[in-house]
Amino acid sequence: MNSQSNIVTALYCRLSRDDDVQGDSNSISNQKKLLSQYAKEYGLTNTKYFVDDGYSGTNFDRPGFIEMAEAIEAGYIGAVLVKDMSRLGRDYLQVGMYTDNFFPEHNVRFIAVNDGVDSAEGENEFAPFRNIMNEWYARDISRKIRSSQRLRGSAGVPLSQPLYGYIKDSENPKRWIVDEDAAKVVRYIYKLCVEGLSEYRIADRLEKEQILTPTDTGKARVSAEAGKRAVRSKTAPTIGARPRSTKSSTPANIWGMW
Repeated sequence: MNSQSNIVTALYCRLSRDDDVQGDSNSISNQKKLLSQYAKEYGLTNTKYFVDDGYSGTNFDRPGFIEMAEAIEAGYIGAVLVKDMSRLGRDYLQVGMYTDNFFPEHNVRFIAVNDGVDSAEGENEFAPFRNIMNEWYARDISRKIRSSQRLRGSAGVPLSQPLYGYIKDSENPKRWIVDEDAAKVVRYIYKLCVEGLSEYRIADRLEKEQILTPTDTGKARVSAEAGKRAVRSKTAPTIGARPRSTKSSTPANIWGMW
């Protein structure tokens, strides 16, 4: 067992894409500020942040949470602070397993600041209801996102950024049109493939002919549009500029580069 002076107060922060609809109040920086202020006010010292930015609360397979759980099992953590119950998770059964079993079994104090939950003060009657509401919220958001994407897809609206060989129509951003410059490269790659060249040889041919990769093509386009500079100026990427190498230390995979 670790000495009392080595015991850590874990400040756990989580944010997922679905939380964006709630504005900046759930941002990682705001969570950190709230938790550190609470810990300071209530004399909880030796704090350490565990952060999962961009991870859903519907599962607990998150690097920050896993690291915290391992530290708890090793006896390094004496208290866990979260902004509210939904930051810990949005799965009613999983959240209950941690708050009712895992934390108590390892003598860890659990505090959900905005929900008024503090295991040191005994059981909170409203915590289970909050857990259920948090899970319902996650399911409702997931259902709405799937429904929205299904409607957009049925209407012919692309659900991703244009693939290489296409660009957004300047008159209608929801429509893709053929990028003639990139299309020439795509057709050239297809021709070489039909001729029997391997991925490595195709990549080597493109590099020798100084054909820009998709990334460098995009940078050149942005640079040209932003600065209206000549394509072959010394400060801007050029069509003839030497591209990033399409070779790799592993067997060539041109499709990963193009």
